[in-house]
Amino acid sequence: MEISTVYTAAPTDERTAQETACYALLAELGIPYTRVDHDHADTMEDCVAISEKLDVSICKNLLLCNRQCTVFYLLLLPGDIHFKTSILSKEIGSSRLSFADGRFMEQFLDITPGSLSVLGLMNDGENRVQLLIDEELLNAKTIGVHPCVNTASLGLNMQDLLETILPAMHHSFRAVFLPRA
Repeated sequence: MEISTVYTAAPTDERTAQETACYALLAELGIPYTRVDHDHADTMEDCVAISEKLDVSICKNLLLCNRQCTVFYLLLLPGDIHFKTSILSKEIGSSRLSFADGRFMEQFLDITPGSLSVLGLMNDGENRVQLLIDEELLNAKTIGVHPCVNTASLGLNMQDLLETILPAMHHSFRAVFLPRA
């Protein structure tokens, strides 16, 4: 996988509307970040290389829903935690969590599968998606996120995410504990 130089500003070339909106939001809020461009990041191995380049904690993003597809969750967790829906279901009191269909990513977050990111919550004006963050990840200084596309990655300060970005997107989060296997 080819990974670009680390940048500290938005790209100057043409990008998708979703990606451009992420940079605009961060600029409006005065949030510093690091950025790399890369090939499609489709595997955890790709994410490890990107995280090493950005010097950030790997952040796995999962869109989950209840059995009836009426309640949706965006789960952020460290990349090396093996996730079991039954454990999270019990912790949050939700029946039978499963992975949400990609159409819900597009409908609620304006993100295609493979590009899921906490920054997509800026497109969730109706707050259909509840954010869950693993406690271990909350202790990370910086995390890696996609700017709503999987051909670039950003390093964001966790405190900036929690204290500035999420409130600006009118979202809160719930801390969850996912034990390591």
